[in-house]
Amino acid sequence: MVETLYAMAGGGGGAEGGNAFLSFLPLILIVVVMYMLILRPQAKKQKERQKMLDAVKKGDEVVTVGGVHGKVVGLKNDDKVLVVKVDDNVKLDIDRSAISSIIRSS
Repeated sequence: MVETLYAMAGGGGGAEGGNAFLSFLPLILIVVVMYMLILRPQAKKQKERQKMLDAVKKGDEVVTVGGVHGKVVGLKNDDKVLVVKVDDNVKLDIDRSAISSIIRSS
């Protein structure tokens, strides 16, 4: 019985050139599927987020990652830090990367 299974699996003969490619085909397919389903959409999302962050300007109403809502009233440190007005006489310095979304542009 064991000899029959071994013979069906091709264990008795020499290695053929086509079998080497066929043995790596599942691994190649897994890598391609991972790229298409995970890596590519993630890179696309990251590119869209960076585009949104680059578009933030003075006068935009934004929401931070922490849930703080406010209006951008200024920029600091080569536009890396945003001055966000939360309420009368309350302004916060927020890193550009901490912006979650833009609610409205003026």
